[in-house]
Amino acid sequence: MILPYDKSLKPNSRALRNRMTDAEQKLWQCLRRKQINGWQFYRQKPLGPYIVDFYCAAAFLVIELDGSQHFEAEHREADRQRNEYLRGLGLTVLRFDNRQVLLEMEAVLEIIRRIPPGPQCH
Repeated sequence: MILPYDKSLKPNSRALRNRMTDAEQKLWQCLRRKQINGWQFYRQKPLGPYIVDFYCAAAFLVIELDGSQHFEAEHREADRQRNEYLRGLGLTVLRFDNRQVLLEMEAVLEIIRRIPPGPQCH
C-alpha cells in the first residue's frame, strides 16, 4: 500500500537527509541495509503533511527521534497530533529521545526488533 504524502516536501526531505543529527546518524547506521529483521528503512520520509525520521513499510513503522525541544508543551502537542495522524494511517509510531539512542542503542534496537511485521507481510 502506498501512503499519501505531500510532494512539495521532497526537497525538504532531501535537505534533512544531508543534515541528520548525531543520534539520527547513529541509528541510521543500525537500520540501513536491512540490518533489522531484514526490513528496508527509509530516512526523512514524507508521509502525509509530515516528514518522519525513519519509515519501514514492511512493519508499518515510523521511528521518531526527539531532541530536548520536544519536552516543551507546544512541541508535545504537535507530536501528539502528528502521532494521531500517523496512527490513523495504520502505522506504529516509536519515539526515542536522542539521549536514548546515543547512550542506550542496544535497548532501542531491541524495541525495534520486537515490532511485528505489517499486515502485507503475512
